[in-house]
Amino acid sequence: MSLLPPDEDLDLLHTRNYEVRVYQHSDDELLVRGAVSDLKPPGLYVKDDAAPLEMHQMQIELRVGLPKLTITAAQVLFETHPHSSCPRIADDYTRLVGLSIARGFNHKIRDLFGGPRGCTHTNALLQAIAPAVVQSTWSVSIRKARSADAPLGAATQPERERRIGANANTCHIWDEEGEHVAALRRGERSGYPPLSVKERLEELGTKDEQWD
Repeated sequence: MSLLPPDEDLDLLHTRNYEVRVYQHSDDELLVRGAVSDLKPPGLYVKDDAAPLEMHQMQIELRVGLPKLTITAAQVLFETHPHSSCPRIADDYTRLVGLSIARGFNHKIRDLFGGPRGCTHTNALLQAIAPAVVQSTWSVSIRKARSADAPLGAATQPERERRIGANANTCHIWDEEGEHVAALRRGERSGYPPLSVKERLEELGTKDEQWD
């Protein structure tokens, strides 16, 4: 199902889809799977063809160590590609091993695999994967708190400082001189629970004691 507005009245030229999933492989390792697919509309490249035509599909599987988000294993697959020689570059992406999916990751990708050193679509997929991995660490924290029946959110000052350090200046909300960071440092539960959690609890007509 598309997240975009209905487009039946528009003349479609191209569709690019990304999918990224992050799994807890063990207490100290994540399994990450991502794919990118480029589709041409029916009948454009192959006359009278009723089905969309896939031009690219690249897949990436990573193992990522916690808590430093260091890549411990990497595999790239070329499922659909326009040139028979495209997959020759796949093994070069084992050079991802040892990199940390943290600040500066995209710059490292450009240095290692930019231009003729890599595949532009695989690089774009890596750039989509990185923030998903970072987001998954919030899920890891919530799961640990659930298991311990502990409060959800930044409950202790060391935990607040850890989250500030990990997120400072990554966006306007996390401006290190901004109100959100200042509120956290004052001991307030700024941003907790997240707005989507509040809205969902209201929809369900319930409450979650661990968020209180």
